[in-house]
Amino acid sequence: MLSRVFGFGRRSFDSLSEQEILALAISSEEDDGRIYRAYADGLRDDFPQSAKVFDAMADEEDEHRAALIELHRKRFGERIPLIRREHVRGYYERKPDWLVKPLGVEKVRLQAEEMELQAGRFYVEAAKRATDAATRKLLGDLAAAESNHVSLAQRLGEKHLPDDAREEEDRTERRQFILTYVQPGLAGLMDGSVSTLAPIFAAAFATGDTWQTFLVGLSASVGAGISMGFTEAAHDDGKLSGRGSPVKRGLASGIMTTIGGLGHALPYLIPHFTTATVTAIAIVFVELWAIAYIQNRFMETPFMRAAFQVVLGGGLVLAAGILIGNA
Repeated sequence: MLSRVFGFGRRSFDSLSEQEILALAISSEEDDGRIYRAYADGLRDDFPQSAKVFDAMADEEDEHRAALIELHRKRFGERIPLIRREHVRGYYERKPDWLVKPLGVEKVRLQAEEMELQAGRFYVEAAKRATDAATRKLLGDLAAAESNHVSLAQRLGEKHLPDDAREEEDRTERRQFILTYVQPGLAGLMDGSVSTLAPIFAAAFATGDTWQTFLVGLSASVGAGISMGFTEAAHDDGKLSGRGSPVKRGLASGIMTTIGGLGHALPYLIPHFTTATVTAIAIVFVELWAIAYIQNRFMETPFMRAAFQVVLGGGLVLAAGILIGNA
């Protein structure tokens, strides 16, 4: 672990011979080609046109690797030394593709751009170390090619991503975001905000004790969050519905449920009962209007209908809790 952090046991870039620099470039191009193909495979079902872009970028990395191998063969023979980026101190690293999945299509494009810029900087430094004219020329050409990622992406985009295809992929990505995060999160926020109203305000008006009320609210919020999270994760694995990872949906639902309940439980940390209660009621109405806004913004529910349903329903539950607490 320490060797990875501090670079113990790694070679410095300045200590590499020209043959080792070529070998490092060959292994790096091979790794980047594999990463681009992994991105393409991950995007192919939902973003087929973007997958073609990364397939083309992987093909270009293969061309770079072939040119480097041919140069190595001419200068140093058939045997290529085994040296990879993790063997060199300070050399940029790549995350395994399984560590960065799943990425949205735009994040994948940004990740690829950073990869190309890093590779471009490497070839610039490598060209400075080359003494052979042919080697210097090839490394310089590769530096220009890698650093020219923006124009490459534009060329590939014009070929594979016309405006209508990009718009369709953007709609698909937005739909996936809503299904995986917004929908379960909204359900959790609604459940946490509304279902905890009655027990919290019933406890408040029955006891008049802010600390006891806070404990009731805390237990109700955390319990509801755990229940909603497990329910969301367990009832649908996402394979047939296309709603995405059950773990992500469960976390979104559970966390938002807990937040929804804690919003009007936390004011009871204020020791003065009237101040705490007025603050909690004000927060309740902010929560309910926020839910209505999210429904309108992401679920395309007409705002007045969403507001009527949520605010009226929440108001009735709040009134029920107050009446029960005063009984």
